Amino acid sequence: MHELITVTIPVRWGDMDAFNHVNNSVYATYLEELRLRWFATIPGPWVNEDMGPVVASMRIEYRQTIEWPEELSVTMACERAGRSSLTLAFWIRSSTESSRLYAEGSTVLVWIDRRTGKSMELPVHVREAVA
Repeated sequence: MHELITVTIPVRWGDMDAFNHVNNSVYATYLEELRLRWFATIPGPWVNEDMGPVVASMRIEYRQTIEWPEELSVTMACERAGRSSLTLAFWIRSSTESSRLYAEGSTVLVWIDRRTGKSMELPVHVREAVA
């Protein structure tokens, strides 16, 4: 697997739920931030008015709860590049204690033609970025 990016994300007080840990839905927001930061490193278009990625699948294995205050180290790697999709693996860890794994899993992104809603080939710049 080819590592693409690691980012640091602070846990905000507002990420917490009634049980005093990060709400499960916020994990998806952390992953969205990770993907957008990676997309920003690609030297070419990955989205425009004609095409863009959609999340087709997301699998999150929760290993332990995240409490505030905490700073996360979130890593993403390319597991597979298909004709129109990427399978991206991720790991959410403590930035101060890397052995503390909070969650891991994968996300499948599919590039679609925005006019038709049908899948299309990965943009060349995206394919090159994961090669």
